[in-house]
Amino acid sequence: MADGTALSGRALVLGGGGLTGIGWECGVLAGLAEAGLDLGADADLVVGTSAGSVVGAQLASGLIGARELYERQLLHVPGETGDRLGAAVLARYAWGVLRSRDAETFGARMGALALAAPPSGASAHREVLAERLLSHAWPERRLVVTAVDAHSGVRAAFDRDGEVDLLDAVAASCAVPGVWPPISAAGRHWIDGGIRSATNADLAAGYASVVVVAPIAAGGGPIPSARSQAARLAAAGARVTLITPDRAARRAFGRNVLDPARRAPAARAGLAQAAAHVAEVAAVWR
Repeated sequence: MADGTALSGRALVLGGGGLTGIGWECGVLAGLAEAGLDLGADADLVVGTSAGSVVGAQLASGLIGARELYERQLLHVPGETGDRLGAAVLARYAWGVLRSRDAETFGARMGALALAAPPSGASAHREVLAERLLSHAWPERRLVVTAVDAHSGVRAAFDRDGEVDLLDAVAASCAVPGVWPPISAAGRHWIDGGIRSATNADLAAGYASVVVVAPIAAGGGPIPSARSQAARLAAAGARVTLITPDRAARRAFGRNVLDPARRAPAARAGLAQAAAHVAEVAAVWR
């Protein structure tokens, strides 16, 4: 690092990307684990954003392995319903990016959108997440879950040392503006951590080995891309590799990343894609 501090440890960064992102990440991690690279078991730090917070919380719990987590993606989840980011909401996102000078301004705009929506669906969404998580207690392994303050637009990095419990942290990280209402915790309202960044890979700064698994690689305007964040980590001296969906995975995702029917095809696509990344991940992780 520029200040002379030695890098150490291994970090797994899991980005956002809806239900298809959950499935694809689980497939990629299962495929790598079968090749002898069990990132979820070996990481000193797991950073989870939105979909990645769901995957990361389960893996960091130590109660499930990558293969079993993958197999769960092939099953129906009770209470999981199809949602969609409508054209009007997507237009608000695009307009917000164009009008925002920085990520915090954009976050506050998206927070205003979320706060203005009727508070329906919050309990059902939370119940689905409660069922999905194997434990509602923060794990001993370092897990960081990202969310954005709906009023200020400032990112929060929740962990076991804070005052937000794990279920609320994951629900907040998955509270997509325009789809689900903000989550209230620690006296604040929180929205999806992916509003700040699809990966928030900068939180892995200081780690020597970083693998970023990013269902959404793009950024735009004040929102940094996964590639740019990975490049900054590498410039600081870390060994970094970035895995993004290949063409087959993008086809499996379809047009709606929040469609539960697409989760299993995305998981299978991730499992198939993993083989292409074994060598590069091994070079970073080992």
